[in-house]
Order: sequence, then C-alpha cells, then structure tokens
Amino acid sequence: MIGSENYVKIAYVIPTKDRPDDLRVLFASLQKQTRQPNQIIIVDGSDPAIEPVCNEHPDLDITYVRCFPPSLAKQRNAGMAALNDEITVAGYLDDDLELEPEATQKMVDFWIQADDQVGGVSMSIINQSAPYRQNWLKFFLMYSDPAGSVTRSGFHSAIPTVKETIETKWLYGGATLWHRNVIAKFHYDEWFVGHGFGEDFEYSYRVGRDYKLFVLAGSRTYHHERQMADAKMYILGRQQTYNRFYMFRKMGDFSSLLFTWSIFGLVFMNFLALVKKPGQPTRDRLKGNLRGIWEALIDGKKSFAGHWK
Repeated sequence: MIGSENYVKIAYVIPTKDRPDDLRVLFASLQKQTRQPNQIIIVDGSDPAIEPVCNEHPDLDITYVRCFPPSLAKQRNAGMAALNDEITVAGYLDDDLELEPEATQKMVDFWIQADDQVGGVSMSIINQSAPYRQNWLKFFLMYSDPAGSVTRSGFHSAIPTVKETIETKWLYGGATLWHRNVIAKFHYDEWFVGHGFGEDFEYSYRVGRDYKLFVLAGSRTYHHERQMADAKMYILGRQQTYNRFYMFRKMGDFSSLLFTWSIFGLVFMNFLALVKKPGQPTRDRLKGNLRGIWEALIDGKKSFAGHWK
C-alpha cells in the first residue's frame, strides 16, 4: 500500500510526434484536473520540435525531453528516465487524449489503497467501443471473455469502456499508470520501432506475470484517435503478423498450434474485408499480413520502422 494522498506523487509521460493541436487539447484537460500531476514529461519526436507548444503552458510542471528520430518504445523509456526522485506512480498518456477533470484524483484515490501486488492501472477510455465481429474473433481465438484477457494463442482481448473496475491480463499503452517499482524493473522493448504494433501488450503482459493489473472505471478519458491514412495500411498489416511472431517467440507461454490458428484467422478476416470492400487500402493490409508472415518465418529477429498512426 502506497499510503497517504500526500505520499502519492504522480507523473505523466507523454510521447508525441507532430501533433501540436492534439497536445493543446490534452494540456487544457490537464489544467482542469482537480488534482494536478506532480510532473509532466513531454518526450518529443516531432519535426519541427514541439517545445514552443509546451512553453504556452507555464502553469503546468512540464519537463521537456527531445528524442529524435521518434520511436514510441524509445520515447517511453526516455520519459521514465527523466522522472523526479519523489515520484511514486508514473505512466504514459497518448498525446491525443482528453482527461475528465477528476481522472488524476481518482487515480490517486486508487493508489492510496492499492496493495503491493498492484503493478499498473489504466484509465477507462470513454469512447472505446467493443470489438467488431466478436464471434469471428472468438472462433479464431483472437478474443475471449472477459475484456482484457489473453488467449492461449497469444492474442489479447480488447478493453472497451468499463463501468466497473476490472482486473485484466494486459493494459493500454497510452492511458496507464505504473508503480515506481515496476518502472525500475521493466522497460519497453525497443525492438519495437516506430509505432510498434503490440508494444503495449508485450510490456504489460510481462508486468502482469508478477503484478496485478486493473482498469479503473472512475478515472476516465476520451481518446481522439485519428482515422488511419490509407497509405499506412501496408505497414499496419505487416506489423500485425510480423510483430505477433516476435511476441509469441519471446513470451514462450502460448500454444504453437493455437497461435497458427489465430494468425490464419487474422489473415482470413482481412481477406473477407477485401472481398466485402475491394480497394487498395484493404488489399495493402492483406499484402502486409502475408509479407509479415513470410519475413517472420525466414528470420523474424530484425525489427523494422513503421509509423502507421
């Protein structure tokens, strides 16, 4: 148990890349918090640098870190390396979030009473919908109940908006706070380059082997996610399969047979999407899936850059 409210010192690490307007929205929501974070660390991979946007908010306790060229896992690690000594709980916020005013206070309240077995806690993303085609996903072992679980094939179930606090097996990358002990012991795997599909699952699942993980219903945020550009679909498709092979091999927890079944299901569902809606974006994603499988079977050790957001 961390103890009193005065002992809980919270820091937010915010990796960012070329999103000044999104960052202003997030800053505005941080200014409205009923309980201010003790430190805000901006890890900037933008070109040009986004430091002038940080300077627009002198009332926020911002630590600015330049990390270029950008890569999400590397930026997250760089942010945690800049924590002030007194911080007891720290986590990552995506730069396109908008926190409700009591989001930080609710986190403080949770951590005050949390025992030593709690490693990480996510905010509830208000506009996070349930996954599409759940029956298909369950058939191919790409999803299982309850939300936030992990299948024997190594696929993780999505976490929609929660009305009650739940315990999970993995957590979001960009709306989660971790105990300082976890931060000291675990680092993001910088094999994941660029946006690094699956890097949040890989990190939180490792933590979840040793600690309890939760999604906190009372700490709420909006995620203003942009629609993915059609030109990025090939990169996404390639990472959807290639990165999963990497995680499967690294974890060593999952069934080879069931993993193969889920990878087949992923490709099959993207093929059905192409049949239903022919076009270059769906074609590129499927081509990326197949290229990722081929490369994973040939080698699978090298990472490749891919910014698809």
